[in-house]
Amino acid sequence: MRKSLSCLIATVAVLSLASAVWAQQLDLPRPSPKASVTQTVGLTDVTITYCRPSVKGRVIWGGLVPYDQVWRTGANEATTITFGDDVTIEGNKLPAGTYGLFTIPGKDEWTVIFNKGAKQWGAYEYKQDQDALRIKVKPQPAVFHELMTFSFPSVSTESAQVALNWENLQVAFSFMVNTIEKVLGAARKAVAEAKPDDWRTSYRAAAFCLDNNVNLAEAKTWLDKSVATKETMYNLSGQARLLAMQGKKADAIALAKKAITVGNAADPKADTSMVDNLIKEWEK
Repeated sequence: MRKSLSCLIATVAVLSLASAVWAQQLDLPRPSPKASVTQTVGLTDVTITYCRPSVKGRVIWGGLVPYDQVWRTGANEATTITFGDDVTIEGNKLPAGTYGLFTIPGKDEWTVIFNKGAKQWGAYEYKQDQDALRIKVKPQPAVFHELMTFSFPSVSTESAQVALNWENLQVAFSFMVNTIEKVLGAARKAVAEAKPDDWRTSYRAAAFCLDNNVNLAEAKTWLDKSVATKETMYNLSGQARLLAMQGKKADAIALAKKAITVGNAADPKADTSMVDNLIKEWEK
């Protein structure tokens, strides 16, 4: 009897171990697959990691996703958002880092929550005292999305919009980064440390300022430094652009024509089409 019982216990143990091994080896697809979307805004990387539930003919808002309750904003693990640098969200500052992106859906208004508890399953361990920031946003009607989707529908040098689309609804918020301040700090350092024959660094620093219409006085100094080091089509056309921005279009056109001459004489010959287009625009 004791021998039979021992054999039975041993058999159960073996079967249990085998089941554990089989379970570890069996990898099944999730009904709500994991996804990640990354957007670089200026110099700042922003990444959202989430699981994408499907509508599957269900009532989503006020049904599968109840109103006025904290939601993981997806399925499975809580959705996370990572900011590579400090950001300002709807006028509120938020330090760089990874946050749990929770929401409280409402019929007319949503609360978007950035919570320090980023690693958790669902919202079961969500703690309000770990909230780093809460903002209010208005949901908007949108085209149908079967799978829940995060995207960045608008992006500029210093700002972007994050949008959540699912079923016939979109919820979005905007944030800003300090790209220009960050670039200007790096540009000043790079220009100061540039080698005597380096015309490119000061030109590139100035071109950034022209493209973003910022720091134009310092941009002029950088362009002058670049031209003094070596006249090229690029830095001469940069000076022409600055003149045009100051309303001196006749002077800008004359200098742009000189830039084309220099570009044609370069070895290899430069592509002057960009400067040609500038002249045509200024001659209108």
